[in-house]
Amino acid sequence: MPDDSASQPVLYALDSEGVATLTLNNPERRNALSSPTLEALEGLLAQMAGDPAVRVVVLRSEGPVFSSGHDLNELVDGDADDYTPVFEACARVMEGIRLLPKPVIAQVQGLATAAGCQLVATCDIAVAADTAAFATPGVQIGLFCTTPGVAVARSVMPKKAMEMLLTGRPISAQEALEFGLISRIAPADQLGEQVTELAQQIASASAHTLALGKSAFYQQIEMDRPSAYQFASKVMVDNLLADDAKEGISAFLEKRQPVWTT
Repeated sequence: MPDDSASQPVLYALDSEGVATLTLNNPERRNALSSPTLEALEGLLAQMAGDPAVRVVVLRSEGPVFSSGHDLNELVDGDADDYTPVFEACARVMEGIRLLPKPVIAQVQGLATAAGCQLVATCDIAVAADTAAFATPGVQIGLFCTTPGVAVARSVMPKKAMEMLLTGRPISAQEALEFGLISRIAPADQLGEQVTELAQQIASASAHTLALGKSAFYQQIEMDRPSAYQFASKVMVDNLLADDAKEGISAFLEKRQPVWTT
């Protein structure tokens, strides 16, 4: 049977540890977030949301570029009716990552620009090779990176985000770490190994607890501080009443490994 993986814009794999890997698979086009790619990502996110076998997701790509963002071929010679669905699909994917009840780790081996940078900023954790770089260069072609700015501004301090958006200048992995766009840097030849180790560590936790915690984090971060504490206290009470919390606390006190129900 012929291998049709080369024609698939996103590859999917799930290992025995519960780590699912999504691979952007169009290096010839710099892994652009074309409409077929966004459609594939949206479908896979929906699939994984309901799959108890998936505990953690790693988002990576083939080739030297992580993602160059939108496919500009889809953004010429059209009108509002042509362009609007492209940005709506991208927003659904970004929100699908945020709302997915599984942690998502971006594994960034190279340049991430425009909506590709947005994708990195949207993931829960981002690990980048020391050779990676990040940019929102739309201003240089007359198309301000307004939608990428939604995610970037929620990860990066506002003045640095504005500098990125206003100049389009790429920033290094070190700068991205300093300003909060990524979580950590790995030597390029150790990137995959370090991401796998991180993903497996997270996957060893209770799936119920991970889902509860991720959802609560993104809800409370949009609240004022008193409201956030009130909300978070209620979540912790609910968490304590769950079977996995009871098991985890008992296992800790009894000095044994917990056995999760999820």
